[in-house]
Amino acid sequence: MRWETGRRSDNVIDARGGGGRMVAGGGIGVALLALVVYLLGGDPSAVTTSQPPAASRQQPGPAGGPADAQADFVKVVLGDTEDTWDAIFKQRFGRTYQQPELVLFTRAVESACGFAQAAMGPFYCPRDHRVYIDLAFYDELRQRFRAPGDFAQAYVIAHEVGHHVQALLGISGQVTAARQRSDRTTANDLSVRTELQADCFAGLWARNAKNQLDPGDIEEALSAASAIGDDTLQKRSQGYVVPESFTHGSAQQRVTWFRRGFEMGTFEACDTFRS
Repeated sequence: MRWETGRRSDNVIDARGGGGRMVAGGGIGVALLALVVYLLGGDPSAVTTSQPPAASRQQPGPAGGPADAQADFVKVVLGDTEDTWDAIFKQRFGRTYQQPELVLFTRAVESACGFAQAAMGPFYCPRDHRVYIDLAFYDELRQRFRAPGDFAQAYVIAHEVGHHVQALLGISGQVTAARQRSDRTTANDLSVRTELQADCFAGLWARNAKNQLDPGDIEEALSAASAIGDDTLQKRSQGYVVPESFTHGSAQQRVTWFRRGFEMGTFEACDTFRS
């Protein structure tokens, strides 16, 4: 991805080196439970202790080194998603896109959705309209999930921003209400459709960023989408697949919907609830 000359977003909060705090006492157990919840697509706030939201601006992490290059990359990707969704909201909805903030943290962070461990992976909190990510996740994405490449990393951010779009448009609220009225199977299906729409929105962003793409970039994103499919994760963790427990979608579904957003390039193409 040719990102070096891209516009840097002003909405990145660097909370590394002071923004979060480690859990005392049973922290290891919480981290392991949070990891399981993350892998199965659960809500991070379900296993975290409710805490006040983080301060709007916090102390930056250490200067220099690979982490800062990654932080710079994150700013460019977020800035590009802002440009894409600014245009879509104006053209399709006739309204201003409320840009999310993105919080960089190390190991743990306080959010309006609770006290979160890095083991849960990147997440979006609709209560404060912020995306949270520990940059160490990119090492895990490359090494554990075998999904290397800068565009695989960009896909992760674009997916979480997709959840922000859903929150702004009221989709998330409608899904939450419907899930509360549903049995477990239906609730899981609604969760899958929500996640697949965020994948499609990530593909829609990628189409708008195509002038910045290098050969192989889309394949990197598809590899990441496949690596974190529910079936892939279940095979890795328990050796077998339970489709009725899916919450994010299979590898094939995630790849299909990202590709659909990228190839069709329209907001309407991402209506996973009618497909």
